[in-house]
Amino acid sequence: SIRSVGPPPELVRQREAKWINIIAQWDRILLKKTSKVKLQCQKGIPASLRAKCWPMLCGALDRMKQNDDLYQSWVDVIERDLDRQFPFHEMFLSKDGHGQRGLFRVLKAYTQYQPEEGYCQAQGPVAAVLLMNMPAEEAFWCLVQISKQYLPGYYSPLLEGVLFDAAMLTWVLKRTCPAAHRHLQHHGVEPLMFATDWLMCLFTRHLPFNTLLRVWDLFFCYGVRVLLQVAVVLVRRVLGRPEQRKKCQGQVETLERLRGVREEVQEEDDAFIAEVRHIIRGLR
Repeated sequence: SIRSVGPPPELVRQREAKWINIIAQWDRILLKKTSKVKLQCQKGIPASLRAKCWPMLCGALDRMKQNDDLYQSWVDVIERDLDRQFPFHEMFLSKDGHGQRGLFRVLKAYTQYQPEEGYCQAQGPVAAVLLMNMPAEEAFWCLVQISKQYLPGYYSPLLEGVLFDAAMLTWVLKRTCPAAHRHLQHHGVEPLMFATDWLMCLFTRHLPFNTLLRVWDLFFCYGVRVLLQVAVVLVRRVLGRPEQRKKCQGQVETLERLRGVREEVQEEDDAFIAEVRHIIRGLR
């Protein structure tokens, strides 16, 4: 199981109380993503309330209300990738366990809901993280919102959304960390070579779990630009200093360091989240 770390219990209770108050005023406050909501997302949503807040923030709750009977029609197939998603997490250890069964239903349901797109492997770890935080029906509708509203074109056969955002990442890197950008250009390393998996999997394979949850809090509030800012911070962590760039003498070495970026982020890394927040504020 994944080790749980985080703020002291008193602070958690205070944040829970604030979120409960926000949820009670959903139509007036949360739906508009006011500055109050954004501030609380930046501080981190309490684990006990993510199952309520993520569906509300991304609009999945509204879709659930409009499609109550679709969930009942889900059928069986998509087993290929089930045991690859967080294989050491107790929820997904067994093929017959509730974790893999729930993941199977969610992914199969998506292929029925969007038959023209079908199933994309990168949706597996995304759905798995959702299931760790909420029941299967809510997880399904959050996956729908992520795929259709937050990341359109990411999971389609041509991956046009990913291609566009990878090109955007090149521009953002040139603007925010020119030395790293020059290093990548010099060695022929394009963002598509290392950031495709980052973006499509929403960093599920590349960040410690508790830091990942904090990133997703921001993602559900601010949208895709959070993913680009996280990518920038990760590149900075790997190539931001001259001595780091000197250790990467070619394309292979550079890509190896970027693909092993998880080592550069600590569990529940407040400094990492602060860097992401700083870039978000700078882009308002």
